[in-house]
Amino acid sequence: MSDSHDSRADTSMGEMPETRTRPDKIRCDACPVMCYVAEGKTGACDRYANEGGRIIRCDPLTVLDRRIAAGGEIRPFLKSDWDGVLVSDDDLFVSAVGAGTTYPDYKPAPFIVSRQIDGVDFVTVVTEAIYSYCGVKVKIDTDRHLGHEGAVVRAGAEAVGLVITSEYGSQMLSLGGVDHLTGGSKAEGRVTCDVLMRLCNKEPVELAIDDGAHVVVQAGKPPIVDGKAEHRMRVGCGSATIGMFASQWQGLVDEVVVVDDHITGVVSEHQAGKVLGWPDTGIKIKGRRSTPGRYFQVAQPGLGWGGTDIDDPLTILGEWSPKKGAVPGLSLLMVSTTGEHAAYFTLDNDLKPVEHPIPDHLRPSVELITENCEPALCTVMFTGGAGGSLRSGVTKNPVRLTQSVQAFKTHVSCGGAPAWVWPGGGITLMVDVMQMPDGCFGYVPTPAIVAPLEFTVPRADYQALGGHDEAVRALRDVLEHGGEYGDAVRAVPRSR
Repeated sequence: MSDSHDSRADTSMGEMPETRTRPDKIRCDACPVMCYVAEGKTGACDRYANEGGRIIRCDPLTVLDRRIAAGGEIRPFLKSDWDGVLVSDDDLFVSAVGAGTTYPDYKPAPFIVSRQIDGVDFVTVVTEAIYSYCGVKVKIDTDRHLGHEGAVVRAGAEAVGLVITSEYGSQMLSLGGVDHLTGGSKAEGRVTCDVLMRLCNKEPVELAIDDGAHVVVQAGKPPIVDGKAEHRMRVGCGSATIGMFASQWQGLVDEVVVVDDHITGVVSEHQAGKVLGWPDTGIKIKGRRSTPGRYFQVAQPGLGWGGTDIDDPLTILGEWSPKKGAVPGLSLLMVSTTGEHAAYFTLDNDLKPVEHPIPDHLRPSVELITENCEPALCTVMFTGGAGGSLRSGVTKNPVRLTQSVQAFKTHVSCGGAPAWVWPGGGITLMVDVMQMPDGCFGYVPTPAIVAPLEFTVPRADYQALGGHDEAVRALRDVLEHGGEYGDAVRAVPRSR
């Protein structure tokens, strides 16, 4: 099949195409764009094509075989080479990857499959949902400062999201959403759609944060911040690090300061140090004291020590007080929350810190911090609202599906991966793209994201919620005959 796109009735995104007939082309009704597609060509989304005067889905329906993940071989369930032997229904799951869509929504979903699970008749309703209301939440494991909360995130020149509240050891981005997809310029919508699709398909995307960092994000990979790959996330804030490792330092060094952008810890003042009987040292920290041994705002956020903007840790120290325990020769270890930065000092006769190589007896404690840091990774969570219209492909009374999902009677998955559904109204879901099959996200140039969606419910409950029971098909029938867009069916391992 040719990869080249067919000309459409109107190529301007978001406008309705002409309705006049084109003898050499046929119209695809799989999305609102309604492309006219010539023989051997694909539509604007690259998902549907004209083959022999018939609209077909370019990607085959994907059947997940749980046995493959355990070490078996991939079995392509194609009508032409399937041997007709059907393994237990428990082992196979018809996903929505390659299934096609319900659009324009009044018709049943492309596949409504009946199968036996532990002796109970279940129905799985399979469709590729078109999401205008969708985005991604990106968790970036790093101690680096990427940008201030609320800062705009850009791809190229276009705004595609914003920085949201940071979490423990991670920076968070919220990208996409209907306002970026359809509420701005056409360029903003196209770029946003492209960013979402590539992130969800586990591809790298370069982002720039206003007054902040440039970061390359890819699901399941370490982030690259301003050209430097991150390797680990912090073990905890400075206070937590003191609490965890104070006993490792007792008797080996007189004072320990763990530098952190959020909470810098000082062992001699900290509760952990006091419980261990740690003597006062007369140290003074420049910052806002919270509780004993815990300091806020010792420096500005940045790419230096502990996610601050400092390269010299001594800049956060004030004058040492001899009245409170400072004496010449007092030893000081300063370390970051990842162990990436560490330095050792002793006070001279004027109570000024002088740097020395870190003694061998202290190196294991720094290495222990590093050992306890988890690998830095990017996590991409697809977030979408399975809204009004697509539910009609499941039931003639869509609100009953919502009620069934919220009552935990209907299980929601995306490409076979379990989805987490938010409480409250509607079906707002989140799913880890790393658990989904590769390449299962697409787009339509309205613009909107296309993602696989499955609803699994006991057959009796499906009938009770007004489901399209007349469209239910046995698993064997699906494997033998395929669906509306052809009979190409393949089995792939469940992605984990």
